[in-house]
Amino acid sequence: MDFIDELRQFSTRVSNLKDVVTTEEATKNAMVLPFFQMMGYDVFNPLEFVPEYAADFGVKKDARVDYAIMIDGNPVILIECKPCSEVLLKHSGQLFQYFAATPAKFGILTNGLVYQFFTDLNEANKMDTESFLEINLLDINENAVSEIKRFAKKTLDIQGAFTAAAELKYMNKIKELFDALRSNPEDNFVKFIMGEIYPGRATAKATEEFRPIIKRGFVQYINDAISETIKSAMSRRDHSTVETTAAASTITQETDDDQQDDGSPMSMDEFEAFVIIKSILRDMVDVDRLAYRHAKDYMAILLDDNKNKRICRFWFKRGPIYMTTPGEDKKPIRRDISCLNDIYIHSEHIRQVCSRYL
Repeated sequence: MDFIDELRQFSTRVSNLKDVVTTEEATKNAMVLPFFQMMGYDVFNPLEFVPEYAADFGVKKDARVDYAIMIDGNPVILIECKPCSEVLLKHSGQLFQYFAATPAKFGILTNGLVYQFFTDLNEANKMDTESFLEINLLDINENAVSEIKRFAKKTLDIQGAFTAAAELKYMNKIKELFDALRSNPEDNFVKFIMGEIYPGRATAKATEEFRPIIKRGFVQYINDAISETIKSAMSRRDHSTVETTAAASTITQETDDDQQDDGSPMSMDEFEAFVIIKSILRDMVDVDRLAYRHAKDYMAILLDDNKNKRICRFWFKRGPIYMTTPGEDKKPIRRDISCLNDIYIHSEHIRQVCSRYL
């Protein structure tokens, strides 16, 4: 069963329990512990998942966070729980204090229904006041699923997750900004757009007249983008068999020669894939030595921007996404990935490829 399917199944479970679970202890036992079991942790192994972890701070002694996930005897993720009837907003301060008192890199605040993820992006060892990721099990945002999966035991990479948290924080800020500009474009933004397309002066009157035009333009652009995405998805579905055959044929015809970058901007999938490869190889090689090139059908990641030092290729543009890596004989090996987080499953092989060039 795919992770998204497990998450949906678990969502049904907590939805059925939420009205009968009334205390914090019941929330832990009925919701929180099963959630982390689903994430692959042995919640009954105190070497891995420690209940009531000591987190003394200041003059307050015997302070304990509900759970700590351990690696090599050190806490890396703190988990603070509240009853499922509680709103989490007023409880982050407690986790903030626990975070400062331990070497943990992430904090999770949960009421069994909502999980908020925190780290220290703004100042080292000081937990941010805003979460960088939140998932509500009663209303699952599928875009967040791959981010949640980063914290599963099988794919847990603390440094990689921290890098992704920084990007996620700013992506969330960008989305909030776009949403605000769509709803009520500020004067500076309106004037910027007018400066690009309007031949006249951006007077106060012209600015006010242009504001609703920009709002409608936003809506039209979003509708067009959604329509195009649906058309593309339908086309891929109708031709999935043909595309799979074509993809297999492409693999057999790959050469060692990566084309020059075609200059097109990276998609979000390509950007995240590039970051994941960097996180996998960060302790082997200076990540500034990693480069990418676009070709017609794929994105290649190279060491030293050298076509003879190809780490992998990602195929996003048709059919199911997958990546290929060069084998010992330089022939490509296809590795299917259902989501970008699956790249971590192939970490060891990616590191082996890179080691050949070092």
